[in-house]
Amino acid sequence: MNAQTTGISGESGQQEPRERRPGEREPGGQQPGGQQPGEREPGERQPDDRAPARRRLVRELLLVAGLFAVYKAGRTLSTGRTEEAFRNAGWTWDAERALHLPGEGAVQRLLLHGEALVHTANTYYAAVHFPATALFLVWLYVRRPGHYLWARRVLALLTGAALVLHLTFPLAPPRMLEPAHLVDTGQVYGPTVYGAAPAADTMANQFAAMPSLHFGWALMLALGMIAATSSRLRALWLLHPLVTLLVVVGTANHYWLDAIVATVLLGAALLLVPRPPRATAGAGRELPGQRNAPAPALVGAGR
Repeated sequence: MNAQTTGISGESGQQEPRERRPGEREPGGQQPGGQQPGEREPGERQPDDRAPARRRLVRELLLVAGLFAVYKAGRTLSTGRTEEAFRNAGWTWDAERALHLPGEGAVQRLLLHGEALVHTANTYYAAVHFPATALFLVWLYVRRPGHYLWARRVLALLTGAALVLHLTFPLAPPRMLEPAHLVDTGQVYGPTVYGAAPAADTMANQFAAMPSLHFGWALMLALGMIAATSSRLRALWLLHPLVTLLVVVGTANHYWLDAIVATVLLGAALLLVPRPPRATAGAGRELPGQRNAPAPALVGAGR
């Protein structure tokens, strides 16, 4: 074996420096030019760690918007069933009297004591429902991701079940029912989200009274915030569904039974969707769809 093969000088017995191949590290683990392992070249662009989070956010926005669009489109399928809607309204009114439920007029008379009070109730009905639910979901998404997934799934089930009832049981609200002798507070005092004539209303289906999603979503908001927070005063969130119930009944947009059915459907959805463990309420930073990366293995471990 000659010296050229072994890389050892025949005269001195010392090892000659071997020519390194392109990209081969220098002794000591350094990259060519003295660069440390993992160190980026000057001017090299770092990967955007926020890209996955943005993709998840866009996906959630599209999902929620898509579900809402399907619900809104589905509601319109029962707009032309006027005779059936009024027949169901009569049955609902008679069922409430048979069950000895209080008359909706008792709540409305309280609102009609002052024009400012009834105007506030109409505004609450028209302006709080969607923004409050949206803010609830946004807050959970940012601060309590585990509870966000739970709440989103429950709301989706509740809304889907409500859509089925809207299509199979069209119901005229009590403000349209002559035997109820109730005032359409939205049309008389304003503001209102409904047209004067249901048949000409292209913005909403006025025969989708049962169940009341105003109340169902408000109740889920309260239960979700109670589950996701630890404040001693978190039970005060129940004031939101309570006020919503008085508003939807007092403005004659819903029957008591509309809220009762919404509560039953919400209870069923809560039973079907597993609640997140309490520990996730404080985690607060892992976003939906995110998975914890495996811990890096120690160099030389297991050798």
